[in-house]
Amino acid sequence: MDIFHTKEISPMLIAENQPPFDSDKYIFELKFDGIRCLAYLDGDSMELRNKRNKRIDKIYPELASINKQVKQRCILDGELLVIRDGKPDFFEMQRRSLMTNPFKIELASKKLPICFTVYDIIYFEEKQITDLTLLERKNILFENVNENGTIAISRHIENYGVSFFEIAKKQGLEGIVAKKKNSKYYSGKRTKEWIKMKALLDDDFIVCGYYLKSNKVTSIILAQYSQDKLSYQSHVALGVSGNDFKIISSKDKVSKSYYGDFPDFDDDVVWIVPNLVCKVEFMERTPGGGLRQPVFKGLRDDKLPEECKYSK
Repeated sequence: MDIFHTKEISPMLIAENQPPFDSDKYIFELKFDGIRCLAYLDGDSMELRNKRNKRIDKIYPELASINKQVKQRCILDGELLVIRDGKPDFFEMQRRSLMTNPFKIELASKKLPICFTVYDIIYFEEKQITDLTLLERKNILFENVNENGTIAISRHIENYGVSFFEIAKKQGLEGIVAKKKNSKYYSGKRTKEWIKMKALLDDDFIVCGYYLKSNKVTSIILAQYSQDKLSYQSHVALGVSGNDFKIISSKDKVSKSYYGDFPDFDDDVVWIVPNLVCKVEFMERTPGGGLRQPVFKGLRDDKLPEECKYSK
């Protein structure tokens, strides 16, 4: 059986952040602040899977008929987005991704509907096409997808990455991605053929505990894996939504000794098992590896704790 039936393929990953550049060997696309998704579509069915290969289409009923917008059976790679005030809103997207109540999901789908923005196609006409170049895949993508209010194709420019980045930054957008024109699609691998350029940095962290003051949460404690060992990174103040904190505070508690050589905190810290992942935005890493001006963006269930790794 092929990958359309086995569903055994992972999204290609983007290399670490670097400054914007110009090049005639790359195309440049906006970097969307959403949730990565592979869509398996044909005339009779649609299935959405996140980066952990977890099926998620029931959370997004407004996308139930996007399979009618493709001409041939295909697997599309893209991003699920909530657009609010003309920009992607990761907080609303994250809040939606954690919903389980069908009634609340239905209400949310009408109030702030999801759009699937596609930037690649990896299966077409009954065969895997990951060995084609990026531009060849882009041409097939435009030929195969009919856009409407629920599915759109990401546009790109050539050559001018620096000016495109500055435009994105002025618009308050997350940044851009440079992709080599002749690049193949490497499932589940991080290569320098796709490079992100971000106005603000962000990363994924493991939630290890939370700090209480006057029975109110004031910050959560963050870690990443370094050489296969949990390493304290920072803490992020405030910004935790009621729903996120409800999830965090429901986790099993552990003692401080569970975290070994983490810094000493006072007795108001509640330590939990390290199985939740969150996204944090920040200005830069400090010389000691901490985070400058971190902002909590939300929990995410499309990434495993073991994938949160510290790199200098």
